[in-house]
Amino acid sequence: MSISFTFGRTEVIDNTLNPDFVRKFILDYFFEEKQNLRFDFWAISHAVLCYICLIVTLRYELTRTVDCRGIPGKKCGTIILTAEELGNCRDSATMQFCANKLDKKDFFGKSDPFMVFYRSNEDGTFTICHKTEVVKNTLNPVWQAFPIPVRALCNGDYDRTIKVEVYDWDRDGSHDFIGEFTTSYRELARGQSQFNVYEVVNLKKKMKKKKYVNSGTVTLLSFSVESEFTFLDYIKGGTQINFTVAIDFTASNGNPSQSTSLHYMNPYQMNAYAMALKAVGEIIQDYDSDKMFPALGFGAKLPPDGRVSHEFPLNGNIENPYCNGIEGILEAYHQSLKKVQLYGPTNFAPVVNHVARYAAAVQDGSQYFVLLIITDGVISDMSQTKEAIVNVSMGDHTAPAHCNVLFESEKRCRNSAERCRRKRGCCRSFA
Repeated sequence: MSISFTFGRTEVIDNTLNPDFVRKFILDYFFEEKQNLRFDFWAISHAVLCYICLIVTLRYELTRTVDCRGIPGKKCGTIILTAEELGNCRDSATMQFCANKLDKKDFFGKSDPFMVFYRSNEDGTFTICHKTEVVKNTLNPVWQAFPIPVRALCNGDYDRTIKVEVYDWDRDGSHDFIGEFTTSYRELARGQSQFNVYEVVNLKKKMKKKKYVNSGTVTLLSFSVESEFTFLDYIKGGTQINFTVAIDFTASNGNPSQSTSLHYMNPYQMNAYAMALKAVGEIIQDYDSDKMFPALGFGAKLPPDGRVSHEFPLNGNIENPYCNGIEGILEAYHQSLKKVQLYGPTNFAPVVNHVARYAAAVQDGSQYFVLLIITDGVISDMSQTKEAIVNVSMGDHTAPAHCNVLFESEKRCRNSAERCRRKRGCCRSFA
């Protein structure tokens, strides 16, 4: 039985049987995996199935017939899927345009103009990448400034042609074509200047009318670029990762001396907790210079008085809960299993607040805190945990929002360990 989930939805386009959707979806493509895609058309309840590999092997364009659900053999149109490998450009451009003396298209008014931007493809075709808002009843519109990723506009090729079409909006979807012009990212990057005033030309009208000049002009009012920094950019810039692990010591894990327990210490192989800890930790530890990691436990009775704790150091040192590397954490974990009594309940808020207090001590943003919680059961203090996570993300502890909380259930521990081994080095999957 296959399980599917909703990855994204396009925008709604009114009154048309030939929609050209603007919204793009970024997917990770893995050559070695069979990745299923399903496209549902909700207005008419149809679906199309395909594989990502088919789109790639057919030179990034795939046409599929849409079958009508409940009506065997009836075809309800076609869908054209196009894809392109993303470039490395991570800049985002913000630009604003205005127009002057556009053609009048409405009988009882002026025009309701909007612009549509297209990126040229390597095969000479064009793909829609942005659509402005409609400005009602004017021949001299000023559109709102809009941001757009540079790779969506030209995929990092600054000289790639960008085509812009200008339309008069009609309620029935049959928008009237006013004209078009072409430019490039390199030209737009010059900003507001004489080079960024474009004649809007309707080729059909130009061929019919000898005295035809243009259908108006479009002017670039402003242009700015911002770089979108990635997690790796911060790492390259010197950001340190502080990794903390918190392990579930509640009784629902079972008696560690029995083989059915999730904490069972098998002399021949690691249990699920140790596997998940080692898989994640061995990747993250390379981004920490001193490789000293706090390791906590929760949900256990501690010696000598049997008090229940939801924030105890695995190494037994309250003042210094740091362990030397992942092997040090594993050693402290095994020693704790011999000393504490598994109990409950499963409270996460104390360990989240513990890491938040450490994050509060760093005000310059030079450190990124990651808390890995490995657990087997349902959270007992859900409301307090939600509040703790919201507080740390909103900076309630007077620290920048540089704390990330990861959760691993027992059912996912083995899968996580195997996934990490197969995709070694993909730290961003966890952070």
